[in-house]
Amino acid sequence: MEKQFWEEKWEAQELGFHLSFVHPILKRNLAAFDLPAGATVFLPLCGKTLDIGWLLEQELRVVGVELSELAVSQLFESLGVSPDVSSWGDGRVWRHGALTVFQGDVFALTAGDLGDVAMVYDRAALVAFPAAMRERYAAHLASVTARAPQLLITFEYDQDRMDGPPFAVPAEEVERLYGNSHALDCLSRKDVIDNQPAFRERGLDRFEEIAWRLAPL
Repeated sequence: MEKQFWEEKWEAQELGFHLSFVHPILKRNLAAFDLPAGATVFLPLCGKTLDIGWLLEQELRVVGVELSELAVSQLFESLGVSPDVSSWGDGRVWRHGALTVFQGDVFALTAGDLGDVAMVYDRAALVAFPAAMRERYAAHLASVTARAPQLLITFEYDQDRMDGPPFAVPAEEVERLYGNSHALDCLSRKDVIDNQPAFRERGLDRFEEIAWRLAPL
């Protein structure tokens, strides 16, 4: 999506993708990844998710990337800490303790920026990209994380009734994007339309949330 699109979403606080609680899928499945204390979890397009604070409480190192400066600022404010901020490419990098957030274009990230990634937690990135950009994103993610294991969340719904973001990403596309680099395990599938009144108002009667574990081959 265009940078201006997301900046306008944050300025207008149109944050239907932001949850007021730690995601249950993360809490339910993190232990299965068996991460040691200090391991790095990477969150692409992290926003100001409360999941970050929870991951830090698990004694993990967290690295995120987010386009919106407002989102990053609000994230650190919500954590009650004052980050060190320095330049990074066309953006900036914000650091405090075990948390580092690159504010800028996810495609500008390098493997050197991220270091050794033990797990990718993609709760909002793949589904934020239109179909034409998803292959590039998946390839870039595999490259900069050395095909790290992933906890991936996708959605399935009738996109003829509602266009994204978040976009519908069917299982067949997940297999096409990641099947050559990872073994795919569907952890859960649940219709959450009752928790999405805005999507029901836009014409949907089904909105399935799917959790995937991706293990490198």
